[in-house]
Amino acid sequence: MTRIPSHTVDDAPEASRALLQEMTQFSPTGRPLNMHAQMAHSPAVLEGYVSLRRATARLGTLDQAIRAALMLASAAAAGNRYAVAVLSALALRSGWHQDQVDALRDGKELGEAAAGQGRVGDATWAGAQAAGWNDEQLAEAFSYLGLAVFTAYFLNYAGTEPDLPGRA
Repeated sequence: MTRIPSHTVDDAPEASRALLQEMTQFSPTGRPLNMHAQMAHSPAVLEGYVSLRRATARLGTLDQAIRAALMLASAAAAGNRYAVAVLSALALRSGWHQDQVDALRDGKELGEAAAGQGRVGDATWAGAQAAGWNDEQLAEAFSYLGLAVFTAYFLNYAGTEPDLPGRA
């Protein structure tokens, strides 16, 4: 059940309107997704979400496919089917194949940080370093974890109804 009212760009609180319009530009439906429409009810929530998105888009150095994989695994560990659906679509658009998306969604290693509330075992950390990840990349990976968990937790909290055709 939806707990927080949804808004259009026209009826959103004034401080949310430009941010909601910005999110509409990226929407696969051409209108605000339900999650953005509900976040708009509180300009602070929408600003927090948009700020994380902007920071990762502007300053992130990881390849888009890696970003998508990190967020999908994190959302899956956070346990929200809507976030998983949105991020599965993003992973597919980023070049992952359906079987790879399924593995990312179901995998445990990539989601360890989300499932462990930010905790990652020494073996996992060392494995990432052995695979070629440097300290900057490992630090940046946290921003995608944060964005995915922020989104999934909000969706759980707000009771947001999925609105992507054929997904969720």
